[in-house]
Amino acid sequence: MAVVSTGRVVGSWRAAWLRVEGHWMWYRRYWTSNLYSSGLQPLLFLLALGFGFGSQVQPGAATGGLSYVHYVAPALLVAGAVQNAVSESSFPVLSGFKWQKDYLAVTATPITPGQLLGGQLIWVGLRIALAAVAYALIALLFGAWLNGGAILVVLVGIVTGIACAAPIMAVAATTYDEGTRFTSIFRFVVMPMVLFAGTFFPIEQIPLAVRWLAWISPLWHGNELARGVTLGGLEPLPAVGHLAFLAALFAGGCLAARHYFYRRLVV
Repeated sequence: MAVVSTGRVVGSWRAAWLRVEGHWMWYRRYWTSNLYSSGLQPLLFLLALGFGFGSQVQPGAATGGLSYVHYVAPALLVAGAVQNAVSESSFPVLSGFKWQKDYLAVTATPITPGQLLGGQLIWVGLRIALAAVAYALIALLFGAWLNGGAILVVLVGIVTGIACAAPIMAVAATTYDEGTRFTSIFRFVVMPMVLFAGTFFPIEQIPLAVRWLAWISPLWHGNELARGVTLGGLEPLPAVGHLAFLAALFAGGCLAARHYFYRRLVV
């Protein structure tokens, strides 16, 4: 008797969204476990530094003549987006390969490793968006925004976060140990970026000999865009340069991640 297959190949976008739906089914049950890292952490930074420490900082040239809370609020949203992106793209992705091994199950279906990667990136973008919107709304209640540019700051946060997520996924796809390299990435890359890439003070305060480290960090480009769209002063050419840097980082990360996803999942 002939056996007729009932399976069907789905399109690339549909396949990616199936992965997103799987993440959402888990997240809607356990979202409270991520509440601190995704939403409360940047808000606590805003309260402690923007209103606490910031109450001792007088408006001046360093803050563009604005209060410190207005100066730091956009950058904290972007910094939180980057931290969330790296967190969601490191151990959870490694788990899909090594511990839970659900990536092996997914790619045993007609869904390809490239489609799986696409779904993973979409999910990280949605997670960043949820956290950024929550932060923006709560910061609004504290008067941290001067105008409607806060909406564009959310978009800048998503773009910056996704640009960081793609290369971290590539790193996760090449990790075979218990993920100890991620600890180094958080300690020696992410945290220095948050502290010294213009989040809390202008990078002009950093000695010129090491200032280039801030220039090559994606967070600095995101901070410049975020402040520009809400506080003003962003010229078209620098804006294009910042976006081009983030786009190049994202494209390079996607190409590397796609290569290593296929290399690890296609037997």
